[in-house]
Order: sequence, then C-alpha cells, then structure tokens
Amino acid sequence: MIVPVPVPQAALEAFAAQIPQHLLMPGVSVEFTCAARGGTALDSHYEGAIADAWCLEAGARAEEEGCAAVCINSMSDSGVAALRSRLSIPVVGTAQATYALATQLGRRFSIISMWDRWRWLYDKVLHEQGMEHRLASIRSIGVRPDTAELLSGKEDSVFPLLLDAARRAIDEDGADLLILGSTTMHQSHAFLAERLEVPVINPGLVGYKTCEMLLALGLSHSKATWLSPGSTMDSVFLGG
Repeated sequence: MIVPVPVPQAALEAFAAQIPQHLLMPGVSVEFTCAARGGTALDSHYEGAIADAWCLEAGARAEEEGCAAVCINSMSDSGVAALRSRLSIPVVGTAQATYALATQLGRRFSIISMWDRWRWLYDKVLHEQGMEHRLASIRSIGVRPDTAELLSGKEDSVFPLLLDAARRAIDEDGADLLILGSTTMHQSHAFLAERLEVPVINPGLVGYKTCEMLLALGLSHSKATWLSPGSTMDSVFLGG
C-alpha cells in the first residue's frame, strides 16, 4: 500500500490503522510505504507528476522485494498506469476501485473532500474512467489536509463540517451514496456512516479488498493494454 507523498513512520501507522485485523484475509500481510520524495499534499498537477514518478519507484521496489500486489493508497491513483506497464503483479488504483464499486451501489455519488485543491485529482480519474456522468457533486469543507496527523485531534472541528457537507450532497445535490475524498479521512468514516441514510464508501478499504480479490481470483491487469517496456530504467531513481 503506497502513500503517494513522503510521510513520517507514525503517519504510515495511522494509514495502516484503516484496515482492521478482522478484515484481513488469512495468509495476507499488508505493508504500508510512501513515496521517497515529493510534495506534501498533492495540491497541483505539478506535485501529482512528481508523485507519479516516486510511486513508480516504490512499486517497482515492492515487486522486487516479493510483494504479491501493489495498491496506491490515495484517491489520486498516482502512477497506476506506469506501474501496470512496469509490473506483472496486480496494481490497484484506490480511486478506480472506489468509483467502480460506487456504480454498483447507487446511481449518482458525491465526493466529500477536505480541500478544494484536490478537485483536479478527482476530475483526472473520473475522466480516465468515463464516470463524470455518475458524479452528483464534490463537496469540500475547505480545510487543508494534514498527511502527518490525519484527522487525529481534529474530530470536534472537522467531523461536523464533513457531516454538513454530506447532508447537503444528499439533500441538495441528489447523491444516493457518498465517497470519502481521501484515505487520510478514514477516521471519519464510522462517524458519518452512523449518521447518514446512504452508503458511505471508505476508499482505503476498497483498494485493499480489491487487491485481495485479484489475488484470490488469480487475476492481474492486461499487458495488451499496459504494454511492458522494452527495457527498464529504474536506475534513474538512484541518479544512475
């Protein structure tokens, strides 16, 4: 599970906490890592391009170290296409998996986001997947995300804002299900799900469970679509 921006070890542990032990398939272990370099919040296409490159580096390293699947633990799906070209093991984009699941659970979904500056990454993946017509709205609470502490200590200030945005998405925008706009928001899932009458999707768990499903079914991405490179150049990440 790759976080597409550099974060401290304590933050990786907070990301890992989104997957409760009872949801782990027997025999599966999960390792969280992050991009070795890059920005802090994916606030622009510029940071996104850097994240693509360093997620490629992290994923290539993961396959070499024996991982059975790779998942980008972010709604940015950073580097997914390049990783599918480079790797033979399954590569899951959390956003792709989440939007695909949403189309099975309702007609139109809304994304509940922390930050207006994440709009570009939702638009990117929705356009790639041809799912713009299933989007009811994107509701942002205008709070800059904290990729180190996530939502810890901010429950009293942030959770009510998220609930208000979710309520408006249902009542005013016509959403019949909701998607958390970031895996950094996973701590708010139970709070929202208990207070709303429509499904609330926690994307990090969807990404993980999609990895499990692909491994159990013995499936991976098509190399007829994501062509393998004629030669690899992983040494560029080492300055070689």
